Amino acid sequence: MLTAISPIDGRYAAKTKALQAYFSEFALIKYRVFVEVEYFKALVNIPLPQLKAVDEHHFAALDGIVQNFSLADAESIKATERVTNHDVKAVEYFLKDKFDTIGLAPVKEFIHFGLTSQDINNTANPLMAKLAVENVYVPAIEGIIDHLKGLAADWTDIPMLARTHGQPASPTRLGKEILVFVERLKTQLALLMQVPYEAKFGGATGNYNAHHVAYPTIDWPAFGDNFVANHLGMHRSQYTTQIAHYDNEAALYQGMKRINTILIDFCRDIWTYISMEYFKQKVVKGEVGSSAMPHKVNPIDFENAEGNLGLANAIFGHLGDKLPISRMQRDLTDSTVLRNVGVPFGHTIIAFQSIEKGLNKLLLNEAKFRADLDNNWMVVAEAIQNVLRREGYPKPYEALKELTRGKASINQTEIHEFIDGLPVSEAIKAELKVIRPDNYLGV
Repeated sequence: MLTAISPIDGRYAAKTKALQAYFSEFALIKYRVFVEVEYFKALVNIPLPQLKAVDEHHFAALDGIVQNFSLADAESIKATERVTNHDVKAVEYFLKDKFDTIGLAPVKEFIHFGLTSQDINNTANPLMAKLAVENVYVPAIEGIIDHLKGLAADWTDIPMLARTHGQPASPTRLGKEILVFVERLKTQLALLMQVPYEAKFGGATGNYNAHHVAYPTIDWPAFGDNFVANHLGMHRSQYTTQIAHYDNEAALYQGMKRINTILIDFCRDIWTYISMEYFKQKVVKGEVGSSAMPHKVNPIDFENAEGNLGLANAIFGHLGDKLPISRMQRDLTDSTVLRNVGVPFGHTIIAFQSIEKGLNKLLLNEAKFRADLDNNWMVVAEAIQNVLRREGYPKPYEALKELTRGKASINQTEIHEFIDGLPVSEAIKAELKVIRPDNYLGV
């Protein structure tokens, strides 16, 4: 949309559409309705004597309110909110109107019974995040991991000059270097999946005050545990203020930030390899790389990903730092911050798609890999000096340092001349001469 303020809902709207089901204003209202309906059903099942007339027919009608929730319903709630100036109270009034139409008017005061708005927000919000992670985020990051695993398998036997501190170093394999990122991503994703989704559900200040005074014989904490676990699929925090702790939610966002940081590292490496001509890029018909330079084929997908990952991390960082902090039993700063949870998710998903697109454009330039190895024979110095250590040769490191350090280049001839001059057996000389930059690759 050309008038959108955020590129998530403008330029990149098509890429973030899947997140609308979890982070839009419509989604938040719908999940509030869902929690209120599930809570009422749980009250019926206690059972409360005042609700004994509510039957399966009514349950089906209640489920229909959620299943058939529409934009018109959401707009109706927003219209009420403009009068009440309270979003959750507007949901309560919407449901009371619905109860009038499905034969539950006599019990409509049990909607939102004993609750505060944060019992709804602090269940709806983590539930939305949970579903977004499970249904959108995890498939996307697993797709990247699988893609990288496939490329690592394809490139298993591609020898590559390593660079430490930007300088030529002991050779490696391209496939193995890709597996470095596979392992890092898999490890952090496994940690992310261990973070529990925790909800606050305990009344105005977390003590079930209103519930207990109305029904003192009911074990309300046990009820809350069962409701959050079996109706919402999360874990209930036992001791809370009016709002959630947000500690686990912060852990979730910090975990996603770590995964994004790994991907920033990956994008920068691939960008550098492209600049070194280790990779060419497929040319897309009709595209231009520069308004002035016709030859340009830029690594824009990895640049786009890096930029979006950085934006996501800035907001994930604020969410992780801010949400666990609230003055005494609550302040309102969490409310406006939570409304932005979908923003870093959006930038992250945009980045994931850009990485996938960029990976699909890569063309391996094996000639460049070979040329770099052939031009850097000094990297076999490490191999030679360690064989000489094995043979008891005096000060082998120093001998190789004298030969290679600070030299613009060392070629095969110079290395072999050095070997020929060593006071070692012909068998050892032959062993050393077998070592080349393209076969000194370890395991």
